[in-house]
Amino acid sequence: MKLTLGFSTCPNDTFIFDAMVHNKIDTEGLKFELVMGDVEELNKMAINAELDITKISYHAFAYIAQNYKILDSGSALGRNNGPLLISKKKIYPDEVPHLKVAIPGQHTTANLILRTAYPEIRCVKEYLFSDIEEVVLDNEVDAGLIIHETRFTYKKRGLKKILDLGEYWEEKTGFPVPLGGIIVNRKLSDEVQQKVNRVLRRSIDYAFENPNSALEFIRQFAQEMDEQVMYKHIELYVNDFTKDLGELGKKSIRYLLDKAVELSFVDSIPEDIFVS
Repeated sequence: MKLTLGFSTCPNDTFIFDAMVHNKIDTEGLKFELVMGDVEELNKMAINAELDITKISYHAFAYIAQNYKILDSGSALGRNNGPLLISKKKIYPDEVPHLKVAIPGQHTTANLILRTAYPEIRCVKEYLFSDIEEVVLDNEVDAGLIIHETRFTYKKRGLKKILDLGEYWEEKTGFPVPLGGIIVNRKLSDEVQQKVNRVLRRSIDYAFENPNSALEFIRQFAQEMDEQVMYKHIELYVNDFTKDLGELGKKSIRYLLDKAVELSFVDSIPEDIFVS
């Protein structure tokens, strides 16, 4: 059985998917047609129900929970790994509602956490996440919401942190930050959904047990990334929650989705959102 599979070119995704897409593990007869892109591109494809399995921002899941379910494995949750709000000059957190802010996509979890912290913010503009440092430096915007590897590079470019929104989330909720996860289309049978869950977990276990095995695949899409940054990226976003969400991970995701309802992004979220 061949399924469309979407994930980003970021090192954490290429690390966890390498074994299953390169037949290093038992895929139980599943084959995959790869679709790789920026997470906001994948969010939009999932909103249009174009993919069988895909990486998604948990904010975006709020719009498509009726069409997809969340897998136990593959998520990017954790502590001290949330989005950062940065600027070129010193700006105080209470000034943020009056700023023009670059965001890495309307449907990103970063944007939902920003709106949770600053529900009154009005002036935001979408950019590719990797362009945000540049538009802040060029004064196109007053501040930028950065994710992924730009967490490790903004200081070198002379940019300043306004607020760590991951720390804000953790202090306010007590939960780890639920950034993104892997979802499967509800049109697939329960048997296939569970098979995908098993195969992905097997791929992640293989990656942890053979960390150098995926390096060629990771480097293929991270050619311009400093190797030290690449490893930091993987360490930050791939952890025990990636292996298995557990009850804490699921509660954190549900809390975030309830915030999307509270802020009127969506009307409601179904109860059965996890592959069981």
